[in-house]
Amino acid sequence: MWETIWDILLDTLMDTAEIIPILFLAYLLMEFLERHMSERTTDLVRKSGRFGPVIGSLLGAFPQCGFSAGASSLYAGRVITVGTLIAVYLSTSDEMLPILLSEHVPAATILRILGLKVLVGILGGLAVDFGARVTRKHRNQKLTEDMDIHHFCEHEHAHEDEDGILVSALKHSLVILGWIFGVSLVLNALIALVGEENLGGFVVNMPVVGELLAGLIGLIPNCAASVVITQLYLEGVIGVGPMMSGLLVGAGIGLVVLFKSNEGLKRNVSIVAILYGIGVVAGVLLDLLHVTV
Repeated sequence: MWETIWDILLDTLMDTAEIIPILFLAYLLMEFLERHMSERTTDLVRKSGRFGPVIGSLLGAFPQCGFSAGASSLYAGRVITVGTLIAVYLSTSDEMLPILLSEHVPAATILRILGLKVLVGILGGLAVDFGARVTRKHRNQKLTEDMDIHHFCEHEHAHEDEDGILVSALKHSLVILGWIFGVSLVLNALIALVGEENLGGFVVNMPVVGELLAGLIGLIPNCAASVVITQLYLEGVIGVGPMMSGLLVGAGIGLVVLFKSNEGLKRNVSIVAILYGIGVVAGVLLDLLHVTV
């Protein structure tokens, strides 16, 4: 028994150690983009108008740690529409992209996953804005209001600039490595106990049920959600449908900022429900259409 436990631990340590260099480089790039492009990104989203969901979804796919949080702040200030916010949430990759890169997943596969997230983000965001526009038309209200959101962005900024890019990237890498090690350890233990061939029939991979459960995991408002979903997919435990549902719903820290900054609990809950519904439906449709990445 102790020999099995040692083998599981050793395999997990070796698997985790292999991804350290690429993971660190990926977060180094993310930190650079975050610090040098965040203002331009915010400006583009603010000026996007009715094309907000399109611009927001496209920009959300870029590896920027705090973009979903920034979008939540912009929405709290009524600078962007709810559809734009939903589009950003759906397309943002959170920790998925650096993990896929560090695991040497083929570039074509990564691009297909990102492309699906962007497409769902655009369609979902446009649909939400259309519904909001129809609902508010008789009230003669705008989808956005002109407000000063500077204090929101300053207060919710995702990084401590004094740390420097290298230190921030190292801290982020260590946190994610810890999560990856924990998830990998559990998965390796399951493989040893129940067999790799049996994991494919796990409840998370059942039609519809898998998407519903993966979407609930995606709602966890921290890095754990995307780490768990991505690792489950890479290990073959879940398929494309549940994977996409979990990653589409996973808006990371953005949901925390939404509830903290945006007034109206009912409105915030509705936004989360819409996000969850779109993510689950998209995952189920991908399964029904037998879409592969």
